[in-house]
Amino acid sequence: MNNTVKPDKETVARIFKAFCDPNRLSVLELLQAGEMCACKILEDLNIGQPTLSHHMKILCDAGIVSVRKEGKWMHYSLNREGFARASEILASFYTSSAEYTLLAQECSCSKNK
Repeated sequence: MNNTVKPDKETVARIFKAFCDPNRLSVLELLQAGEMCACKILEDLNIGQPTLSHHMKILCDAGIVSVRKEGKWMHYSLNREGFARASEILASFYTSSAEYTLLAQECSCSKNK
């Protein structure tokens, strides 16, 4: 994450939570084609409206999906900036793992073997 502030653990947890459900992953796949009305997502996923609302709130709270209201329907789309941020956060776990491996090797318990 170049020149950005390291996110707090709550932010990281929200992002990971967004990706850890099969229904939410299906929604993200659908939204790759572009903005979609909630009614179309409901049809394609064959889930109930309360279930969809629950999943969409999690995706929106994570910043990876944007929403706009048109009449009585909500229209959802991927938030490219949010996806980029999530990607940076995920990559930071890998790139910083070398640093943590070094710290683990310097642990006092490893010196007492």
